[in-house]
Amino acid sequence: MTNPRSRPDLSLETALGLPLVAGVDEVGRGPLAGPVTAAAVILDPARLPEGIDDSKRLTERARERLALEIRASALAFAVAHASVEEIDALNILEASHLAMRRALAALTPAAQHALIDGNRLPKGLEIPAQTVVKGDAIMRELALANPGYGWEKNMGYPSAQHRVALQQQGVTPHHRRSFGPVRKMLC
Repeated sequence: MTNPRSRPDLSLETALGLPLVAGVDEVGRGPLAGPVTAAAVILDPARLPEGIDDSKRLTERARERLALEIRASALAFAVAHASVEEIDALNILEASHLAMRRALAALTPAAQHALIDGNRLPKGLEIPAQTVVKGDAIMRELALANPGYGWEKNMGYPSAQHRVALQQQGVTPHHRRSFGPVRKMLC
């Protein structure tokens, strides 16, 4: 289990520069029965419940406590489902994306951007979005092997620290060579 005093890293949300960024995740893709469910939440950075982490790392008791605290403190929170019939008609991936779209559409206030857990964006989203595949954990691991770039905090975004490190330390094998700041360093 995670440290109960830990706080989520909101560096992706901060880097976007938008006040209403929703995190979206689903549950129920693997079971043989029941609907698939998605939740969308816009956290209030000033009122973050302690102990937020990947639900798989939390005890059932901690998940139940956090669910109540998140609903009470979030700027917006919505849960939506895709039925067994929709799963059978669409397939589980498309049904989970349907549940995600429904959860996002139900947020009040509406999100300006969505961070979608996983490696595929749902089709037909009405707002800009990007996928996040265990992004925080991966970047923290890379930060240990590549100190100085600040990846444990900026998650690879072009923060001031990251840009300075590019100038001073150069490009690593993990940098995206097609992205402007990195391409400039290589030319």
